[in-house]
Amino acid sequence: MERPMPTSDEKLMAMLIYVSSLFTYFIGPLIIWLLKRDESEFVDYHGKEYLNFVISYSIYLLVSSILTIVLIGFILAPVVTVLSFIFTIIAAVKSHGGETYQIPLVIRFIK
Repeated sequence: MERPMPTSDEKLMAMLIYVSSLFTYFIGPLIIWLLKRDESEFVDYHGKEYLNFVISYSIYLLVSSILTIVLIGFILAPVVTVLSFIFTIIAAVKSHGGETYQIPLVIRFIK
């Protein structure tokens, strides 16, 4: 069975999850997700995807920071930071287009 196309409001809320993260990192997306997750399966999906993304990339950044001891972290930390920014932008665009985008390298903690 195919999912119905999300409404323009659902697309906007899903996109705001990612866009608000550029300014509030965690709190803005969490508030949007908590307020709208019961109203929309589409927003719920993107809220969970973003939370999994934040948890995963925080772990990657922590490991990169620890690896600065052996110098490879000085390369990995900026790469993780840039990828995080790029994937946030891509996810915002895809969610506004009505797609259920899966961000690469994300560990699915919240299902």
